[in-house]
Parts: sequence; structure tokens; C-alpha cells
Amino acid sequence: MRLRSFGDWTSNGSTARPGRLLCFGWQRLFCSRSNYTFAAATHSCVTLGFFSVAAARMLFDTPVFFIFLTIVVAGYWLLKWRSQNVLLLLASYIFYGWWDWRFLGLILISTVVDFYCAKNIAVSNNSVRRKSLLTLSIALNLAFLGFFKYFNFFIESFSTTLSALGLPVSVTLLRILLPPGISFYTFQALAYIVDVYFRRLEPAESLLDYALFINFFPHLIAGPIQRPSHLLPQVQSPRSFDAQKFSDGILLILTGLFRKCVIADNCALIANAAFNGKMGEPTLPIVVLGTYAFAWQIYGDFSGYSDIARGAAQLMGFHFMVNFRQPYLAFSLQDFWRRWHISLSTWLRDYLYIPLGGSRGGEKRTYRNLMVTMLLGGLWHGANWTFVVWGAIHGAGQSVERFLRGRVGSGQEPTAQPGPLRLWAKRIFIFHLVCLTWIFFRAQSVNEAIHFLGGLGVPEWRPEFLTACKFLALFSVPLFLMDLCLEVRDEEFLFQKMTPARQWAYASALVLIVALFSANEANAFIYFQF
Repeated sequence: MRLRSFGDWTSNGSTARPGRLLCFGWQRLFCSRSNYTFAAATHSCVTLGFFSVAAARMLFDTPVFFIFLTIVVAGYWLLKWRSQNVLLLLASYIFYGWWDWRFLGLILISTVVDFYCAKNIAVSNNSVRRKSLLTLSIALNLAFLGFFKYFNFFIESFSTTLSALGLPVSVTLLRILLPPGISFYTFQALAYIVDVYFRRLEPAESLLDYALFINFFPHLIAGPIQRPSHLLPQVQSPRSFDAQKFSDGILLILTGLFRKCVIADNCALIANAAFNGKMGEPTLPIVVLGTYAFAWQIYGDFSGYSDIARGAAQLMGFHFMVNFRQPYLAFSLQDFWRRWHISLSTWLRDYLYIPLGGSRGGEKRTYRNLMVTMLLGGLWHGANWTFVVWGAIHGAGQSVERFLRGRVGSGQEPTAQPGPLRLWAKRIFIFHLVCLTWIFFRAQSVNEAIHFLGGLGVPEWRPEFLTACKFLALFSVPLFLMDLCLEVRDEEFLFQKMTPARQWAYASALVLIVALFSANEANAFIYFQF
């Protein structure tokens, strides 16, 4: 009695079998043309209930993770504070090693080096020694990140450039595996060493505490990127059990599963079909469907992951920063980045944009700083020029916004909201601009993105597209309405301010919805690859 995935409805010689729970004629979309086979071809996995089991990965929507989490939480509250930290650190290394034990040594080396560099920086008054230790720590972290994530990218880009100039060279690319979560824990480590250097933070006295701050498993693989000043004091202080916070943690996890398994995974079925060519060559309806579907997929996917991470941490008495605040209700690109992936956007602001000069030094330098920040922010997401283009569009867009604010003379602060009609007009415009940039984020190459965009000029309509629109609306409108409710009520998660009885009624409904409407085809969390 579950809604079947797009991959179940094909007509390549097999009999179409629509889902027994809900059909709505969707099988027509998948069976009307023999050459269209819709499948969310991502990671090899099987499905158990509403969970996906990916080989050798403890994903946040797998039974093995929740068994692991239950054991850790149960043992955690039986121990005293220091023993709790030991248990959490061991659990975090088990969690990371479950992904790929070969990179445990890498994260251990960076953890130990950063810890002792920070301690020596804090006690030294010698500026040369302090800078040398800071440089050592930063260089080591960036060297690991640069080699594992960008070595082949830069070598290949260099070779392509020389070939374009008529100087072909032969290069050998290395088969390099990307360590899980390296982009996230590297930025967290860099924030720590920089804060200690500028004496904004006292260094951790215990290697155990610092290692747990870096390696705490809820945020280890895909964030949110925790600020040292926020998480480290929590690690260094005893935690007490709070029934309300524990209950809120469960609600956050369930909300995250709804966003990921119901919204993101179902929207991924359309997005993958459109971008992978399973619907045929790009046309206007395919581009629109694929773009909107991916927009809701990536939002549901990453905000869902963040909710699960925050909920898991809260079960153990920790508080993680909110990582999303209704980003598709933003009325400017600047406002979008105040709402989207907040842990990254604030990191880029504080550790890159402001050190570059921020808005000081005149308009031209401000535009330069915006562009550099967003270009590097784009490249942080992956070793592909598509991410650079994605970052460049956002940087250019924010520069244009700043330019227009200075010329139009509205006199409003950037955070001031316009009237209702103008507000919604701006929200609709920004949403579509963001959706346009997602095409480059999703495409495998810049040429592929341009080819996909070319479909906007081909207004070919097929009746089955209407069915796809209904399917997309069914799994995106609920998240939109949820965001509207959160915006109006100013809550971190839905029903946060309701009575416990209503909260548990809501939780029961979520369990039922997730069990019935999760997509059969599983898609690993998008941001795990970064």
C-alpha cells in the first residue's frame, strides 16, 4: 500500500503497475511512450519501509542509523559528563569509519595538529610564531581539501586551457576518493584556528573536547557548520536531560524525514528524469518541470538533513544553529543567503567577505569582494565549473542589487520588507532567479546546462506533462505551505509552540505520511557529496 516510484511505471516490454494507494492516472506519463523510462538512477540501494539502505553508508534515512542513534542516546544518558564525551567521540569515529574507515587517519591528523597549533598560538606573544602556527594549520587543512577535492579538477582545467591555446599536453589524472564531509569539517576547523588567533575564543584545554567538537557525528558529514563559540562551550559543559528538548528533537527528526523522504525523494524522480534525458530532448515543459522539481528536491533534501542533524544532537542535549529559514520566501538574493544554508553563508561572510574588506573601501571593492566570496562559495560545493558559474550568478546578482539600492534611492535598509503586493512580486522574481541558477548546480557540465536551457525555446507540449505537473504539485505545495506557516508563526519547526498532546498527534501523522508517501527510489542526501 505505497505510492510507487517513477521507476516502477515503464513500458519497455513490461507491464505497467501503478501504485495501489494513489494513481491519479500517473501511469499514463510513464507508459504512453515506449522510449521513456523514468528512474531516479543515483545510488545503488534497496528500500525498507520508508528507509533507503545504501551500501556501506550510514545515511540519515536508513534503519542502521536510527539503530545506531538509539544505542548511542540510550548509553549516553546513563553516563556522567566526561564519559558522555568519550562515548560520543567513539561513536563519531564509528559513524565516520562506517562511511570510509580509510580516512579516519586523515581527520585524526588534522584534529591533533589544529588542537596543538591553537594551544600554542594562545599562549604565545611572539607574532612571528603565532602567524607561523596559524599558517601551518590553515595550510594543512587547505592542502587536504585541495588535493582530495580539487587536484584533478585543476589539472584537467589547466590541460583544457593549454589545448584551447594550441598547446596540447598529456596529463594523468589520479583516482582520488573524496573523504566524506571534508568540506564541512575543514571549514569548522578553520573557523576555530582563526578565532583563537584573533583571541575571539579560548582554545580547548582537552584534546577530547576539541576532537568531539570537530567530529560530533550529527554534523560531521554535511553540517551544519558549527561555530566554535556556539558548540565548543556545549561540549565543555555538562548537559542535563530536558524532556521538552528531547521531544523537540524527535519532532525535528520526523520533520526532516518528511522533507527528505516524502518531498525531496519524490521531486527527485521528476528532476532526475528531466536532467538525465529520460523525458527526451529538453523542451519548455521539460525544463520547467525539471527545474522546479530540483529546486524543491534540493531544498527538501538539505533542510531535511539539517533538521535530522539538529534533532539528533538535541536528543543528547546539544543545540545546533538553524540552517534554513524559509529561503524561497526571500525578497532579494541577499535575503536568500540570509535564509539558505545559513551556517555556510555566515561563515563566508565572517571568514572571507569581511576579511577581504567587506563593504569598506568603495563600491568597486565591495562588488569585487562579493564576487570573490560567491565564486569561492560556489567552488566549495564541488570541483566543477558549473558550481563556479552558479556562484558567479549569485555574486553578480547581489552586486546588481547593491548597485540599484544605491541608485534608486529607496533609503531602505536591505532587510526592510516592502508592502504585501510588492513583497510577493519580489519573492516570485527571486524564486525564479534562484531556480534558474539551480540548473547550473544540477547539470554535470556547463555545456549540459546550456543545452538544457536551450529547451526554453522549444514549446512542445505533451498531455502527460499535465500529469507530471500534478505529481510535482502534490509533493512541493505542502512544503511551501509549511514554510508559510513557519514564517507567520516564527517557529524553528512546525507546531513548535503547540501543546505536547498536539505535537505528538502531529508526530504520529508525520510517521504515517512518511511511511505511505516516501519514494521507492532512494536518493542519497545531495550535500553528502560536498
